[in-house]
Amino acid sequence: MKKKDRLIGLFLSLPITIGLLVFFVIPFIITVYYSFTFGVGGKEFVGFANYSKVLSSAAFQLAAYNTIRFLLTAVPLNVFIGLLLALALYSHFGGTRLFRSILLFPMILPIASTVMVIQVFFANGGILNGILAYFGLPITDWLQGPYAFHILVGLYIWKNCGYNVILFLAGLNMIPPELYQTAEIDGASSANKFCYISFPLIVPTLFFVIVMSIINSFKTYREAFIIAGKHPQNEIYFLQHFLNNNFENLNYQRLAVATLLLFSIIFLFVGLLYWWQNCHTEDSL
Repeated sequence: MKKKDRLIGLFLSLPITIGLLVFFVIPFIITVYYSFTFGVGGKEFVGFANYSKVLSSAAFQLAAYNTIRFLLTAVPLNVFIGLLLALALYSHFGGTRLFRSILLFPMILPIASTVMVIQVFFANGGILNGILAYFGLPITDWLQGPYAFHILVGLYIWKNCGYNVILFLAGLNMIPPELYQTAEIDGASSANKFCYISFPLIVPTLFFVIVMSIINSFKTYREAFIIAGKHPQNEIYFLQHFLNNNFENLNYQRLAVATLLLFSIIFLFVGLLYWWQNCHTEDSL
């Protein structure tokens, strides 16, 4: 019977296994191969020469800097704001249902309509510049200057914060209320209850929220692409722009190297998160 169950399980998992091999494992192996070769079809082995060229490229350095800067700025802000809003909603203040609806509203908006609103407000002839001109203040090219990065960070937080709030609320609602009641009897303050009850018990949720925030941060390329095109202002030129431009130029070697380096950045961030979660779990035990 056990052998039959194994065969049934293997048969049921076969479509997923084949799909994983065809769409992920085999393309990844081909990408690694192309990153060490040169020429059409990757006939000439060149070692790490492609990596050296890409890493010394000014375009790649700018894209990598902006991508890491965006990760280190937008992701912590998104997680922190989401946690604050979740704690506020968890305390059941007035208007909670309406506030939840407002937070979820950005998730159902199409990307194109969201970008259109940004352009209406921040374009040269937009509402913000119209207000500045009315009061005699100098207007600014918000989408083609240093402010473009901050606008994109704000757009990312507005778009993804509601999802984080839902995840944090799910984690907070799983905490037994008896723990808070016992803490109140012992005279614990709100800060103590958060530090010694809420936060330690939502660490797995926090880990998942951070991972999802990192993944969603790479989707911000869509907004940057629609707002500023294939060659945006330097402040919002990301690794995805570098990949897209090399794909259009059919430079598969540079594309393969940049893809693997982007994978390494994501792997590094997620690996550090796993290490932090394991250390926290061991300390708790």
